[in-house]
Amino acid sequence: MRVGSKICLILIFSILMSSCSLLKLPGKIIKAPLNIKRSITKKPNSKSNQFEKFIRNLSFEERKKWYIKTYSGLAIQQMKKYKIPASIILAQGMVESASGSSNLALKSNNHFGIKCHQEWRGKKVYHDDDEKNECFRKYNSPVDSYKDHSEFLTTRGRYSFLFRLPKDNYIKWANGLKKAGYATDPNYPKKLIRTIEENKLWKFDGSKKPLNQKKSKELKNIHTVQRGDTLYSISKKYNISIEDIMKINNLKNNQISVGQEIKYVN
Repeated sequence: MRVGSKICLILIFSILMSSCSLLKLPGKIIKAPLNIKRSITKKPNSKSNQFEKFIRNLSFEERKKWYIKTYSGLAIQQMKKYKIPASIILAQGMVESASGSSNLALKSNNHFGIKCHQEWRGKKVYHDDDEKNECFRKYNSPVDSYKDHSEFLTTRGRYSFLFRLPKDNYIKWANGLKKAGYATDPNYPKKLIRTIEENKLWKFDGSKKPLNQKKSKELKNIHTVQRGDTLYSISKKYNISIEDIMKINNLKNNQISVGQEIKYVN
């Protein structure tokens, strides 16, 4: 073959390669390189949406375990720095945020239900609580929420008496928080104590056993309503009639709400 003919064949081959994205050869396909930059378009807040879906899909027990595993180390850090029991910090986070699944926690990283108050200069968000459209603090991350919770308790005079209590006495701390006006719920101390004892959060205070085992057993006769619960599902779970549940809890109808405490034993 002449040199000129070889050059022509090489030129033809080069043209074919540049004009086709795929070149088929016996037994395989060779992809020709394409110098095109492909942009990956992400939906706004796609990561937060995925995280919210993850949290919502967890069962009640799974969510509690996930929350404790995720935030126990942070609670211990706050205890060492501010002298607040880690068990109390975790229990408040779990109760106030429904173990990280509340809208306030998911949308605003607020795990402790702290409202704006006059001195707050950070981001704000509005939710219905004791009153409609109340102002709550919004944080960049849950870590900021944990830090602000510690500073909130240590810098406000009405909580000062708590720091004279033993740092491992979660029962006195729970009752003290209610006394200081942290929450308006009259059952707030019981919720904290039950959360601590059912999930053995006292271990994070360095304790070897709960303070009041008898009280812990009594608290287990209460069911906290979760998303999707009905009186029928609760009655089946604890083998008790709907009528008895309504009688024990003085319910006038079958309407229940998330977070409500339902007794299933007199």
